[in-house]
Parts: sequence; C-alpha cells; structure tokens
Amino acid sequence: MLGKRARLLAAVRGFFATRSVLEVETPLLGATGVTDRSIESLRTAGDGTLPVRYLQTSPEYAMKRLLADGSGDIYQVCKAFRDGEAGRRHNPEFTLLEWYRVGWDHHRLMGEVDALLKELLGAAVLEPRSERVTYAEAFHAGVGLSPDAGSAELSAALASAGVAEPGETDRAGLLDLVFATCVQPKLGSGRLTFVFDYPADQAALAKTRDGVAGRFEVFFDGLELANGFHELTDAVEQRSRFENDNLARTAKGLRTVAPDESLLAALEHGLPDCAGVAVGLDRVLMCASRLVDIADTLAFP
Repeated sequence: MLGKRARLLAAVRGFFATRSVLEVETPLLGATGVTDRSIESLRTAGDGTLPVRYLQTSPEYAMKRLLADGSGDIYQVCKAFRDGEAGRRHNPEFTLLEWYRVGWDHHRLMGEVDALLKELLGAAVLEPRSERVTYAEAFHAGVGLSPDAGSAELSAALASAGVAEPGETDRAGLLDLVFATCVQPKLGSGRLTFVFDYPADQAALAKTRDGVAGRFEVFFDGLELANGFHELTDAVEQRSRFENDNLARTAKGLRTVAPDESLLAALEHGLPDCAGVAVGLDRVLMCASRLVDIADTLAFP
C-alpha cells in the first residue's frame, strides 16, 4: 500500500507537470477556520498569550490568496483536517489534492478531473465513458422528487428509505440528507458520475447563476471523490455567505467562526475568474485498490 500511494502521488505530479501547473505549499495551521455549518475545524485551545489557531479543512483560502497575487494555475497535495469525521470513508486527517485553473469554468474543469481520475484509477476499475447529470436529474432519478420539493415530501422520502430524521433540521438540511442517503449511493456505478448545477443554497464558495450554483461533485460507486466550483470572486457576496453560515451555526447550537478577512481582502484585491476542485486522494486509492475502508489505505489510521 505504501508503494501504491507513492505511485499515485508521482502520477499526480506528473499529470500537472505536463500541463505546466505550478505546485505550491500553504500553511496547515491558520488564524481562522471555516464557517460552513457541516464542517468542523480542529483548533488549538489558545491561552491568552498564544491565539487560537485552526488546522485547515482545505488549502482553499490560502491558495485563493496566491491566485489573487498573480500565481496563475496552481495545485497542491497536502494534509487536511476535520473534526468529528471518522468511519469507513472518513479519517480526521486525510490527503487532499486541490487545484485551480485561471480563466476556466467548472464545465471545462470537469474534463480535466475526468482525465486525471481515469489515469489514477485505470481501465481495470472504471468503465471508459463517464456520465454527467444535473443535480435535479440525479435527485429525480434517486427519489422521484424535484430538489424544490417541500420539507414534508423530503421527510417522506427519508422515512421510505428508513433514514431517521434528525431534529431541528431546516429544508436545506433535509435536502442535503436526502441526497446523501438516498441519491448518492446510486451514483457512479462502475464509472465516474459528475453531478453539476447544485441548488443555489448549496453553492458554498461557487458562483451562482439562474438559480443554480456553478458547482460539481464526482462520484464512483456511491463514493464522493471530488468537489469543484466555478469560484466566487465577489467579496461582498462572500462576506454575506459567511454571515449566513454563522447564523445557521448559531441556530444549530454550534460555535460561530470569524470570517477569513485575508481571503475577503484577496477577493477585494481581485481574484481572477477561475475554477477549482478538491480531490480526496485516500478515497481514490480506496477505489483503485478495491477497498471499502479508508483505514486500509493509511499507514497510520
């Protein structure tokens, strides 16, 4: 497994070397965490002398600061950290590949993600032809509903699937839960399935247009491998999303997280139009090795 991981990392670096994409490094320890209500950062205690610091859930914010400073196309292979995520498909410390293409949108980036994953996984694992479907198409195929369905319909879908509904969940939370438990397991059967045009309230850091987000995810045998955006470049809109995230965190009884002012300053300075994506390399290694537990890919799970 150590050998397989080393060959995978070499293949990743070779892929980007032939495309003249620059490898960069950014800090793992940062002054801020993420406001996303579904992701928790690991943090230091802080003691009045040393400030609280956060292990980064992805290198996205720092890489966007490099892009705003004129780096051009960049990629990074690094460790990322998330609190409260452990199981067959999650490890609190994991290996992430993230890259950005200046002047690209998410549709063009999907093509490059497809090429990379096919190279890493190989014909023995994947069917040669990938699939692209909208979120609405995938949702309807999975549960026979539109993503615009009301809370009662979404709750009924969960009940039909035998999924327990958590208390105090808003409609957006129900929609996400239905997708994760009833739709996602059916995606990517033997091949890569790209799902795009996510609902605007699931845009995260992606641009929105005509009521949908410029966002995509990639699935193989029901496992999410990648999450990509046509990146939001508007600092005012990004600040508003951070504020809304914190309102949602408060409603869930979670600690609020200060917005990353350095990222917002970079957006104000001018982030070039670009698309970016994060790929979980441990999960790719799981698929390439036909394993079902992420621990089996790690030297120190």
